[in-house]
Amino acid sequence: MSVACFLALLTAVAALRLWEMRLSRRNQRVLAERGAQKAADPVFGWMVALHAGVLLGAAVEVVLLRRPFAPALAAAMGALFLLANAARWWVVRSLAGHWNVRVMASAPLGVVTHGPYRWVRHPNYAAVFVEMLALPMIHTAWLTAAAGGAAHALVLRRRIAGEDRLLLADPAYRAAMGGKPRFVPGLF
Repeated sequence: MSVACFLALLTAVAALRLWEMRLSRRNQRVLAERGAQKAADPVFGWMVALHAGVLLGAAVEVVLLRRPFAPALAAAMGALFLLANAARWWVVRSLAGHWNVRVMASAPLGVVTHGPYRWVRHPNYAAVFVEMLALPMIHTAWLTAAAGGAAHALVLRRRIAGEDRLLLADPAYRAAMGGKPRFVPGLF
């Protein structure tokens, strides 16, 4: 029963990601019409593959390696997953029409400084990292969580470096956001 529920959760997350891609494409179109330019993003394909890989890897690991369901771990990781999702949707709501999954030079259209952006520059990446780490652990798919977390750290490092280069080149963005930490207020 726990395996079926976990597979249903993974399927729901995959369906949500597909819906988010549609929302992202719509926002990209509107941003482009307003003059925002899509930037070169050499790691985007790796990000898509990583997210699909974590979902598929967690399913395969749980089914083939017969990972046990540990209720206490599932509850803790489920809560962490839900908190990460709440943070992610706070980001989507705060960014509104600026939110999309591609790197775009949209700062000239306005810099978002409310919501979680009051404190950090990249709250979405922190939330997605936690989400992709917690999701496999809901059913003890620790190999997927470890490999996915390591791969995610590598991909995000390159993605954020490129995004920061683009955004911090804009004087308004640099003035509003340049002094804020990337992920966690007060740590770095």
